Amino acid sequence: MDLAIRLANHGDAEAIRDIYNVEVVGTTVTFDLVARTAAEQIEWLERHSGGHPAIVAVSEGEVIGFGSLSPYKERPAYATTIEDSVYVHTQWRGKGIGSGLLAELVRLGGGYGYHSIVARIVGGHDASIALHRTCDFEIIGTEKQVGRKLGRWLDVVVMQLML
Repeated sequence: MDLAIRLANHGDAEAIRDIYNVEVVGTTVTFDLVARTAAEQIEWLERHSGGHPAIVAVSEGEVIGFGSLSPYKERPAYATTIEDSVYVHTQWRGKGIGSGLLAELVRLGGGYGYHSIVARIVGGHDASIALHRTCDFEIIGTEKQVGRKLGRWLDVVVMQLML
């Protein structure tokens, strides 16, 4: 398989939005409840540049997955901690795309001088938990019933990697 991982650009917006909105409307892996518009996706890309980049996995010219680093919290003392997100198109799961994206996010986070990466994963999402374990993230706790989506109360498993 021909696979490249690179920084995302505005030309990737629609493909990223398509991958993400499938999860928004049909799963609990994101706590967003309303699909992103094209304008919102461009705004998201603009926020994910510089020290909080978005990246894409591309195969044969097609975006098949994406990931991003985001500020963990707004208060200044949290500035050295970031949060990661990884999404892979449903047809490409189980092929190592998520591992490649997460490894690149970890590399970028270290390169930007961050101290810690946190992953917040919906409880029961074993694939995402296993993915993060492959990059040496450790479970540090569970937030009980902090979200509600698709008629269910949802836990969040918190994982962390010290860089």
